[in-house]
Amino acid sequence: VCFFFPVFNRKTGEPPLINGWIPYLGKALIFRKDAYKFLLDQQKEFGDIFTVHIAGRYITFIMDPFQYVYVIRNSKQLEFHEFANKMASKTFDYPALSRGKFPELKENLHRIYQYLQGKPLDIISDHMMKNLQDIFEWKCSQATDWETEKMYKFCCSVMFEASFVTLYGRVPAADGHKVISEIRDKFIKFDASFPYLAANIPIELLGATKKVRKELIHHFLLQNMTKWLGGSKVVQARQDIFEKYELLGDYDKAAHHFAFLWASVGNTIPATFWAMYYLLRHPEALAAVRDEIDHLLQSTGQKRGPTYNIHLTREQLDNLVYLESALNESLRMCSSSMNIRISQEDFVLKLEGNQEVVLRKGDWIALYPQILHMDPEVYEDPKEYKFDRYIENGKKKTTFYKAGRKLKYFLMPFGSGISMCPGRFLAMNEMKMFLFILLSHFDVELAENKAVRLDNSRMGLGILLPDVDIAFRYKLRS
Repeated sequence: VCFFFPVFNRKTGEPPLINGWIPYLGKALIFRKDAYKFLLDQQKEFGDIFTVHIAGRYITFIMDPFQYVYVIRNSKQLEFHEFANKMASKTFDYPALSRGKFPELKENLHRIYQYLQGKPLDIISDHMMKNLQDIFEWKCSQATDWETEKMYKFCCSVMFEASFVTLYGRVPAADGHKVISEIRDKFIKFDASFPYLAANIPIELLGATKKVRKELIHHFLLQNMTKWLGGSKVVQARQDIFEKYELLGDYDKAAHHFAFLWASVGNTIPATFWAMYYLLRHPEALAAVRDEIDHLLQSTGQKRGPTYNIHLTREQLDNLVYLESALNESLRMCSSSMNIRISQEDFVLKLEGNQEVVLRKGDWIALYPQILHMDPEVYEDPKEYKFDRYIENGKKKTTFYKAGRKLKYFLMPFGSGISMCPGRFLAMNEMKMFLFILLSHFDVELAENKAVRLDNSRMGLGILLPDVDIAFRYKLRS
């Protein structure tokens, strides 16, 4: 039942308020259970703009994708970084980046993201490709006959280690793989509590999470990180900046490094799983992507197999249109991020069609792109996986329509505007390279026939996890 309270202190021009009947919680429980269905139901009843009371917050949802641009371009009045900073400092246990205490730290850290674009991106991608090949060779080169593993666990193992070594460097100990897998196991435990921490639940109520977080942060203390060999420029530049701030303690710096690791793999691992899962579920997709990969290797005179080093330029990666389309399609189906902005002042947001939304200082505005991704007007049969959905006449398809009008935004797995993920280019490259190596070196197939569904516990936070793991098998291609 939807309880709608026409609260009398709503100002003229403020959207309808959906309040719920439980004090403080409002609609939090029903929203958490299935945000996508809940928002669609409200849209049918109240139209494209409405405010929902969720756990003490009043969040105004803008449901019409043609209005997204008006929210995104008002970055001065509708801010994101302060909210993200508060949430991250609480989740990862470092002091909030206040201007008084740490002048320009936020801006300095933001500037470092230049190392994840352009020429520096090529360098870090080359390292990632080499590390992925080393890990595949170490893990799989003995697979002359079929080997069976759980798919999520496999993706997690390979992607975590490749990302860790690429960003932070090799652990020189003889049992380097073992050290990283111990860090990974702790990371998985912490990650399971991430949705609760993001929902502001005190860490003291989350079992061993506080202890696990502390152990993880300790791995990134300077005396440990200086032993790792061949780390990336992006991490080195972050270290250099932290050294300039005397008020930032050793533990605080380590907590920042841990947060950066989570940002690097927290969504990439499940996204890699879904890309692989959907390809293996759809033989025609698998065949088309593998054919494209084999063709590129032939045309560049490179041999496939774990003993050969494959090198790919960014241009070559970008030209794998079937691989990119298949990856985009799985991202469309498994991403569930909420793009949040917070009003910095009492403010009238002007929208298309002479519409206006009256906002109060501190009000939250949210875009929920999953609604767009699953809109049958934009994507025919949205619940079906169509690996070539983003290809037209053999080229990348970038024009999508709703109600006969071209959309500016049609695929938003990495956020939007000022809140867009700065590591998105590296993340896409990593996932493409993982699939490239897997499909060029190995025959791969599902080993059990069961449906894997989306686990909704991370709705609004990024890529959804699978509700169960599934077995697959692989062997070296002849």
